Amino acid sequence: MRRFQTRAFPLILAALTALPSALPGAASAQDFPPVDQLPSQPGPPDPLVMFDGQRVTSPEQWRSERRPELIALFQHYMYGTTPPSPNHIEAKIVRVNRQALGGKATKKEVEITFPGAARPISLLVVVPNDGERPAPAFLGLNFCGNHTVMDDPSIAIPQMWVYDNCPGCQDNRATEAGRGGHVGRWPIEQCIDRGYAVATFYTGDIDPDTPQFADGIHPNFYKPGQTEPGKHEWGTIAAWAWGLQRALDYLVTDEAIDSSRIAVMGHSRCGKTALLVGALDDRVALVIPNQAGCGGTSPSRGDVGESVTRINTSFPHWFSDTFPEFNGREDRLPFDQHSLIALVAPRPVLLSNAQEDTWADPEGQFRMLQAADPVYRFLGVEGLKADAMPELGKLVDSRLGYYIRPGEHSVTPEDWKVFMDFADKNLPPASE
Repeated sequence: MRRFQTRAFPLILAALTALPSALPGAASAQDFPPVDQLPSQPGPPDPLVMFDGQRVTSPEQWRSERRPELIALFQHYMYGTTPPSPNHIEAKIVRVNRQALGGKATKKEVEITFPGAARPISLLVVVPNDGERPAPAFLGLNFCGNHTVMDDPSIAIPQMWVYDNCPGCQDNRATEAGRGGHVGRWPIEQCIDRGYAVATFYTGDIDPDTPQFADGIHPNFYKPGQTEPGKHEWGTIAAWAWGLQRALDYLVTDEAIDSSRIAVMGHSRCGKTALLVGALDDRVALVIPNQAGCGGTSPSRGDVGESVTRINTSFPHWFSDTFPEFNGREDRLPFDQHSLIALVAPRPVLLSNAQEDTWADPEGQFRMLQAADPVYRFLGVEGLKADAMPELGKLVDSRLGYYIRPGEHSVTPEDWKVFMDFADKNLPPASE
């Protein structure tokens, strides 16, 4: 078993609940009023204006005051706060095949455990055997288990609850029949051929996607007598983001992975999670939320597609118990999702959409990029270079990127080609 301390990267998700109060000018959670006392702001709030109304005047003030304040606001009112990062994790390589995909790749299954883990994270890591070493990598959550993303009989099948529409699922349990069922969503061989490693794990390793919190990570962090997360504590999306950070803890130590070139990709609800991780953790070099919609990349103040009220009704466990207080009064949110995009700055973000997926509000997502653009330019880098939504199938590959294709809500091998084209241009240069 390989044992290591987490590296000294800015694990912002774990520390920011305390950080803002120590910074002059940045409001802390204890200063935030109840929802019904927040002022109405019909338009997207300016991310470069502090909670007290003062304008940010320098990049240093953005980094030291406004950025921590925005994170605290998102945690307090929407996603919920999380436990501190564990001071160590343990990673055990339980299976390895150095001749995977006909000899093109090395496939590893890594069990990651840490204090408070409900169960190990079973991280599937596939790295090209030829080409650039160490390799850039895509990290993301999968919906149905690692066994569905590769047709490989050796990959472990999850033993907990899975979605009933997963390939081969019976009574919300994964079976052998599901092997390789989502290869189209995770075209790993295509990534290997382009020189990219891929790392993924099943969402249920952290928290199965159900309205109750008894079967995931949350109970392991309750205080004595506590039976559910508190009003401002983490929901499922924040828990998934915290779990992805634990995968990052391992990946930055893997000598086959270029730790400075890790992109996080997620589709739909996992896209919401990907953007949150990118906003909170500077180790993420590039973020691709695919069709992430409400609660991710589309405006909460929008009038197209899924609404705040609908998402909180259909998926009450995804966010904190405070977020439903904004149902029907989204104008009181002290942020919108452009501010979450801006928290990634100056790192690249690509919003990817499908024409028929109006539920995710593709046009509203483009407006969110436009509203985040001033923060990128304020920090001295390129933002969004398009003044209007691009034609179908045309990639806007600026640091704030956008793509929309014909079709429905899904992720396809063609999407992955675009993801890698964007990463080719926007990831930082390879480490020496």
